[in-house]
Amino acid sequence: MASKCTPSSIRVIRDISPIREYRRQLLRADRTVGLVPTMGALHDGHLSLIRRAAQENTDVFVSIYINPTQFGANEDLDSYPQTWAADIEKLKELDQGLAEANDAEGQASSGGRGRISAVFAPTTKTMYPSLPPSSDPAGQGSFVNITPLASLLEGQSRPTFFRGVATVCMKLFNIMTPDRVYFGQKDIQQTVVIKRMVKDFGMGVDVVVVPTSREPDGLAMSSRNVYLGKRRRKVATVLSQTLGAAEWRHAEGFRTRADILYPALQLVASVARQQQELEPSLRVLFDVDYISLADPDSLEEVDEVEDGRGAILSGAIKMLPIEKPQAGEDRGLGGGETSVRLIDNIILQPRGN
Repeated sequence: MASKCTPSSIRVIRDISPIREYRRQLLRADRTVGLVPTMGALHDGHLSLIRRAAQENTDVFVSIYINPTQFGANEDLDSYPQTWAADIEKLKELDQGLAEANDAEGQASSGGRGRISAVFAPTTKTMYPSLPPSSDPAGQGSFVNITPLASLLEGQSRPTFFRGVATVCMKLFNIMTPDRVYFGQKDIQQTVVIKRMVKDFGMGVDVVVVPTSREPDGLAMSSRNVYLGKRRRKVATVLSQTLGAAEWRHAEGFRTRADILYPALQLVASVARQQQELEPSLRVLFDVDYISLADPDSLEEVDEVEDGRGAILSGAIKMLPIEKPQAGEDRGLGGGETSVRLIDNIILQPRGN
């Protein structure tokens, strides 16, 4: 029997005034909005955020904007994957699936079971109307800086990254006034920064963190994974395996920093040595930026995990460019010539006494 669901009718809006007017219409109709901020290059992780937003709101807004202020001077802004046509097709397909699910289970109510109503895809001139966006630590402009959170972990090697993230999120939240915003746990420090910003600025939005979407072998899904190619992709699982080793130690009852992190550090060092011993045409070299065991709120490193608070295990590695490509080798987007930064984390949940 043919589906009777309404075809997808996602609005693509590029300017502030029309998205605000549409939001006002929804507000007058007592409808709720869940926002999923993205930079495009959508993957299953993004789609899981949208599904969650649709469960909890009548309308889902998806923003697609590659924000230049969260890229450092030597990072991959110019080469960041831009897949607009494929992104829109994925959104239409997902929206159609949401419509079919609504038909099967009953129409959307004011509480949830929503659909994708709008894609907000502004230009940089729209998002930064006064001055050109700057990633320079001393750059001029209107910025939101959440300290000291923004200077820890990722912020140590990417000093303006979270300034850029907080600034663009503040803009998006002000423009669309969502009831809820949805982020993936993979970017755990980002979620802590955004929660702090929402709290400190008294913003009326709920921040919802959705568990990390992973590939079958454990690699956290990321838009940057397309850069890896076959060789680096195989070794990239070292990060999730390293964090998993530390998580296992915590599950076994160990609580001190040394006891939890020791096997993880041994594992990542062992993989690095094994790769270094291979021929350049076979090996994958990588640098470890950090392996962290931190407080879930302050992100300060902890010497011991308190059962009543838990902790965040996180790490970042940089997969270095392929040294000596083989003929016909799948080197990923960019031909394996650029480094690929990967991040991941595991939350050690609080335990009752």
